[in-house]
Amino acid sequence: MLGQAEAALEAAVSPDTPADYDSLSLVLGVATERLGRAWGAVNHLKSVADTPELRAAFNAMLPKVTEFYTRPGADERRYARYKAIAAGPATLSAPRKQVLAHSLRDFVLSGAELQGPAKDRYTAIQERRAALSQQFSEHVLDATDGFALYVSSTDLDGVPDDVKAATAAAAQAKPATAGSVDPAQAHRLSLHMPVYLPVMQYASNRGLREQLYRAYVTRASEFGPPERDNSAVITELLQLRQEEAELLGYANAAEVSLVPKMAKNPAEVTTFLRDLARRAKPYAERDLAELREFAASELGLHDLQSWDLPFVSEKLKEARYAFSDQEVKRYFTEPTVLAGLFRIIETLFDVSIRPGKAEVWHESVRFFDIERTRGSGLPPQLIGQFFLDPYARQGKRPGAWMDDVRSRWQRPDTKQLQTPVAHLVCNFSPPAPGQPALLTHDEVQTLFHEFGHGLHHMLTQVDELGVSGISGVEWDAVELPSQFMENFCWEWEVLTHMTAHVDTGAPLSRELFDKMTAAKNFQSGLQTLRQVEFALFDMRIHAEAGSATRVQAILDEVRAEVGVVPVPGFNRFQTSFSHIFAGGYSAGYYSYKWAEVLSADAWSAFEEEGVLNPATGRRYREQILEAGGARDAIDNFKAFRGREPSIDALLRHQGMAS
Repeated sequence: MLGQAEAALEAAVSPDTPADYDSLSLVLGVATERLGRAWGAVNHLKSVADTPELRAAFNAMLPKVTEFYTRPGADERRYARYKAIAAGPATLSAPRKQVLAHSLRDFVLSGAELQGPAKDRYTAIQERRAALSQQFSEHVLDATDGFALYVSSTDLDGVPDDVKAATAAAAQAKPATAGSVDPAQAHRLSLHMPVYLPVMQYASNRGLREQLYRAYVTRASEFGPPERDNSAVITELLQLRQEEAELLGYANAAEVSLVPKMAKNPAEVTTFLRDLARRAKPYAERDLAELREFAASELGLHDLQSWDLPFVSEKLKEARYAFSDQEVKRYFTEPTVLAGLFRIIETLFDVSIRPGKAEVWHESVRFFDIERTRGSGLPPQLIGQFFLDPYARQGKRPGAWMDDVRSRWQRPDTKQLQTPVAHLVCNFSPPAPGQPALLTHDEVQTLFHEFGHGLHHMLTQVDELGVSGISGVEWDAVELPSQFMENFCWEWEVLTHMTAHVDTGAPLSRELFDKMTAAKNFQSGLQTLRQVEFALFDMRIHAEAGSATRVQAILDEVRAEVGVVPVPGFNRFQTSFSHIFAGGYSAGYYSYKWAEVLSADAWSAFEEEGVLNPATGRRYREQILEAGGARDAIDNFKAFRGREPSIDALLRHQGMAS
């Protein structure tokens, strides 16, 4: 396929191919889309079913694929074709005009105007960056998978029974080869979230919490095996991004990153983040003071440390609101949650979700069709499809994400409409034998978040490949639909149909829901500052001269400026910060908070008109989800909301309104 795509690239710039949109789409669009789907499948399998053989094959092919995708963007002959189309008769549809505008912009950002050695150097940088990002990801995965701590049952006092059952089973599956723990009583702890987080939240063994915390925050750092250390990878990545920016005529990598985004420049982003930090800091300081007072008076902890915070927070929440996350978790059985989620989507967006048929890469993966009724006598119309891969396992990258398999496109070769397909991936705890999987309320929100991305991709009605679904949507707006969906997880009329106790089948009680709602903004100040810290660090290391050699110093400065929680000196958060070093969010992590402003304001329309109001859902679907990237994100938002976005809804939702 790579050879076919390379041939298509040459054909696209030959005199035999007319310089018009349809011809280029037929010759080049078809070949590159086919290659993208094939390479995407390989990349996906590497993320969810990594093996040494697949990794070796992937890494052998990566430079060739990277070189191919770099070369067309920098090809002045192809650039000239697109400029000729732009200069021709104004007969293109609005979506095609948007594709063309994005293409011309991307040509410049891809080095199309560079010449000679500068162009060669740009290409070399792209190849090296791709290799380094892959190394970064592999180091984090290997460091996460490579950790195992065998402990006894007594070490896990306070930890929920379902977690202890899972860790006991893990120890039986992979017994320790040495150590003092009785193999029959052993538990195998990992750094994967379904194990790490509940141990940090509930284990009364402070030494164990410190041990796990230290292992987690030093993953892929100088404190581990040298072959997994990401420190040098980070330095080189930042140096290459800066060099690339200078080649393109920009002062720094942050300026390059912001060209296709809503935010205009780094100063606008840092002003936004610092303003948010200023508003949140008094609430965060109050949150921390409450934690310290509770830890000292009720738990005998007078020197609160980072590894104590999840534990003390959970104890304080239980004391203040008289419930625990584990109590809530018993109501969120995966089948009931999925059924409730599907019911919301069907009610608001006029679709049906049904089991579909497709080959899968693991027995726990499921496949679904999304359909729309077309009227009497007509079969349902297929809108989109998705794979759901919900559980954590060895060889699967941590985290949760949505990725596209293919996009909606009116194909120029077959003249048929290609429907979109998505991957929806999470890392929840798998079900215990004979029971459904149980999700924490945070995990339920994660599931809804990723489905928001999926709906954005699958419900689009745009037929042009470059702007259908999430394609062409500004990066700092792409989180709007995902964060929007999380709001449903806090609505009583939704949760009554989305919960069923694992033992009794009873729905969530109003009493417990009221407690959860009261606790919703528990420590929202601390949580906001944490996200601001990550985002400001990201923006500074990509905007400031010499940052590649000052990564730790800049992180320390950011923590001193906006943080309130002391962080241990050994913390190396940056060496596993995959979002910005391996995930496409470089100088873009701020987009989570930026889009949160948009999503909170969008949600306020549902608060005003009815959470499950089909008319509001239809307007949101048409103006946001279906529009994709065919219009600028701000225009989509204003078409839905009727005005510019306001930060007021976000502050109100998070209990920080003045």
